[in-house]
Amino acid sequence: MVSSQQKVREEILIPPYEGRSALLKPGEELIIIDLDGKQVGDFVCFNRHDAKEFVSPVHMRASLSSIRLKIGDGLYSNKRRPLMTFTGDTVGKHDFFFPACDYYRYKVDYGSEDHPNCHDNLKNALKDYGLENEPVPDPINLFMNNVLNEAGDYEINEPLSKPGDYVRLKALEEVVIACSTCSQDMAPVNGWKVTSLKMQILEAD
Repeated sequence: MVSSQQKVREEILIPPYEGRSALLKPGEELIIIDLDGKQVGDFVCFNRHDAKEFVSPVHMRASLSSIRLKIGDGLYSNKRRPLMTFTGDTVGKHDFFFPACDYYRYKVDYGSEDHPNCHDNLKNALKDYGLENEPVPDPINLFMNNVLNEAGDYEINEPLSKPGDYVRLKALEEVVIACSTCSQDMAPVNGWKVTSLKMQILEAD
């Protein structure tokens, strides 16, 4: 996972139902590890020097002409340029179609008004970098396993990720990233339970 030439600058544990953020400099790499398996991570990324520029799934779909995230793909911003590159993946199944779960998701669909949600987790995590007043972008849902059926409808299944599976991303600009352990425990999104993720930041070569 980490070559002998690279040094882990920081490790960050993301507990269940919470989010964490970090700053990456150009050339640094981020590894997000699914510690127990079947845990989705809602991931967002901002240009450190322009909070109005952020990784945008809708622009990614257009720039990549795909709804499938593959090694070598750029994470394109709303200004249609990549802020990061997707450089490693042991799972091969992720999503950048669905929005983050939020207060209204649980209130409207489940009748719960106090359930933790990814939108608020990300917003709280971004406070560390003064971004709490910026709109939370739609995320890349790492390890999320949805399938387009023959009718053209999405079916959400349990993630394929196993304990220790990971993705790896390289910063092309100075960026602020945030990731939430997806809080959905009322559907198969996380295998019906919420567990921890771990982030490792690697110094640039």
